Amino acid sequence: MEKAIFAGGCFWCMVKPFHEQPGIESVVSGYTGGHTENPTYEEVCSGASGHIEAVEITFDPDVFSYEKLLDVFWMQIDPTDAGGQFYDRGRSYMPAIFYTTEEQKQLAEESKQRLDASGRFKKPIVVEILPAEPFYPAEAYHQDYYKKNPAHYNAYQTGSGRAAFIQSHWRDMQ
Repeated sequence: MEKAIFAGGCFWCMVKPFHEQPGIESVVSGYTGGHTENPTYEEVCSGASGHIEAVEITFDPDVFSYEKLLDVFWMQIDPTDAGGQFYDRGRSYMPAIFYTTEEQKQLAEESKQRLDASGRFKKPIVVEILPAEPFYPAEAYHQDYYKKNPAHYNAYQTGSGRAAFIQSHWRDMQ
């Protein structure tokens, strides 16, 4: 098993797309990239901790490769927006790929370059590729939010603009 860490705005919206894939053992909502230990949701949202909402994925690379995880990641975000994602603004919602190995770093950089060169987006791809830092699981009520609160999750996915963006930019890949 390997780990991958992706930040794509609200972590609630980043769990389900990965959970649905074969070879995924777990997807944990949490925080990374900050300067305090064990931050709370309130500290992260306020910007006080410097953390970013992210998901940590434990996966079997023989069943679902890191390259495939990258493909899923790109299709969940607006890779041209470094200021947050959709309704959620600020550093704590910025998109980023946190690599855990040099191979992941290389694969992420190649994937980003391919997407940028594809012409799918008019603006440049601005997602940062950063070394993994300590990952802190979020509070229990945030875990598997799409399962625990499906009506609110679906309303949020739609109301934030994420669902429409994904549909308009990736409908040919779904």
